[in-house]
Amino acid sequence: MNLIDRYLLREWLKMLGLVIAATLGLLLMQAMYDDFRDLINDDAAAVDILVYYGVKLPSYLSVVLPLALLVSLLYTLGQMHRNNEITAMRAAGVGLFRITRGIWAAGVLLCGVTWYINATVIPWSVEESRAIRENLEFRKEAKGEALDRVGMRPGVTFENQREGRMWFFNRYSQFTRKGYGVTVVQIDAQRRELYRLLAAEAWYDPARKAWVFRNGREIAMETATGEVATTTAFREKIVPAFTEDPSLMLIFDVRPQDLSFTELRRIIDYFSATENPKVTPYAVRYYSVLADTLGPLIIIALAIPFAVAGVRVNPVVGVSKSLGLFLIYFVLAKASTALGGRDVIPALWAALLPSLAMLGVGGWFFAKGQ
Repeated sequence: MNLIDRYLLREWLKMLGLVIAATLGLLLMQAMYDDFRDLINDDAAAVDILVYYGVKLPSYLSVVLPLALLVSLLYTLGQMHRNNEITAMRAAGVGLFRITRGIWAAGVLLCGVTWYINATVIPWSVEESRAIRENLEFRKEAKGEALDRVGMRPGVTFENQREGRMWFFNRYSQFTRKGYGVTVVQIDAQRRELYRLLAAEAWYDPARKAWVFRNGREIAMETATGEVATTTAFREKIVPAFTEDPSLMLIFDVRPQDLSFTELRRIIDYFSATENPKVTPYAVRYYSVLADTLGPLIIIALAIPFAVAGVRVNPVVGVSKSLGLFLIYFVLAKASTALGGRDVIPALWAALLPSLAMLGVGGWFFAKGQ
């Protein structure tokens, strides 16, 4: 690493740190504006509030890092351009890639950092902060509600096409981890009903690795006619063949953008799009998070050529062009996600196309500027 690399990296990293700190501070203030009153209404103590915001803060890194990288690059390189430092280096025969190779190396490193935080830090932050909020809400509800009404999710449905089962809960309590008003329908490969279980309540027992149904009835069906063959009442029935995870049932109807990377991966691993078409939007979101790994390189490829535009070009013009391309990237990503969610294009390509397209555009502008 020579003098140019050290100087450029020092100036850029100082600005990058300042922008990250400022952006995190602004987002934290916005989060406090959105959540603070609700936390107080849930009787959260000062320690609970501090822990909640401390845990939630890392979840903003997926937004903060790309924004901070873009702003810091445009500012640092723009300042050097206005001071004619870039011009002097290029007049001395130093190419644009040679000048910015330290930034490119840092960009590759940031791709690895982005992958790591998307796969580990952010999922932990999203899930833990959600759990803290839910526990505070449950604690307050438990003071004035029956336990089976605490943390209630009404109308929970889940279809396990792989094993031919459909689940219906009138309501599910996340506090007691039990479903109430339960119906399970078992069907065969021709989607003919084999039997159904009706129960007042049911829950998954991890120790037994089975579902437990209480106060219900098992109804066997004639597959040929669809009529009731037998009906048997039971006080308690343990079904080891039922292994569905209740936490997966609950997250399956949550919007993809509200789920962590880990939760998205659980859905993708459990299902495939051919088994359940509802999986497609989750697959698009999952692959989009993976495609975000290329974000630092895209930002560098688009920021550098416009930040160091020719001496006769106003630096503001270059910055405006760079921001305009990022707006196009955002629109392209939204359109591609919509097409992927409707199965117009495969989920993997719906996630990758915007990133690959903008990486190609950025590479072309960089080569042209070189």
